[in-house]
Amino acid sequence: MADSDRSDGGGGDVRPAGRFFDAAIDLLRQVRDEEGDRITAAGELIAATVAEGGRVFSFGAGHSSLPAQDTVYRAGGLAIMNLLSVPGVVGVDVRPATLGSALERVDGLAGAVLDTSPLQAGDVLVIISLSGRNSLPVEMAMNARALGIRVIGVTSVAYGDATKSRHSSGTYLKDHCDLVLDSRIPVGDAELTLPGIDAPFAPASTVVTSAIMQAVVATAAGALVERGIDPPLLRSGNVDGGHEWNGRVMSEYADRIFYRH
Repeated sequence: MADSDRSDGGGGDVRPAGRFFDAAIDLLRQVRDEEGDRITAAGELIAATVAEGGRVFSFGAGHSSLPAQDTVYRAGGLAIMNLLSVPGVVGVDVRPATLGSALERVDGLAGAVLDTSPLQAGDVLVIISLSGRNSLPVEMAMNARALGIRVIGVTSVAYGDATKSRHSSGTYLKDHCDLVLDSRIPVGDAELTLPGIDAPFAPASTVVTSAIMQAVVATAAGALVERGIDPPLLRSGNVDGGHEWNGRVMSEYADRIFYRH
């Protein structure tokens, strides 16, 4: 295929892969330009929590768990990032996979999870939910704040205008957070259409939300340095000395790391 066959005449790539990359890049630019101040505030909140001796957790259900998991035990990331896990909800490893979606709509599950978790007043919980409309993320935020836990929500605010909440209060995740980071993902989470394909396709929420999470963690690391604190960063175990470095960091922060046990 000649290069001219891959262009829309204006320098753009009309192939699905190229169009997807363009769409994802556009969303990333929107988030950088429009959410930058809130991302900075989220990173500074995490840094302040670490400086005060608090702990940091992140939660997401289904595919929204992927950006949460991406910050845990990650080379180049903060060792104190923990995953709040809910059996049957984190990821699509249950059968049938639709069970995870059903559990997101169960009232009362969030309270049981928080009551049995290590989270306590003064900690930070990042809750990731693309739509923010299901009972689990809404109640997770509501209950966490009632316990004195500070909540950062990562969601697409657009869903609040285009969908109906599935929580009895009629509210969304965005209504119960100390900080809200808007992923700018369009309702339906699919970037492309093509003649002959009835459904839109190519979701970008994981790419964008993972970038948001990494930007928040990077901001937190920089904010810790500004406070005179050496950020507890992990190194790759595939470089010489990485395991020894990580062992030292995890030993120093052992009381705030919960994925080792």
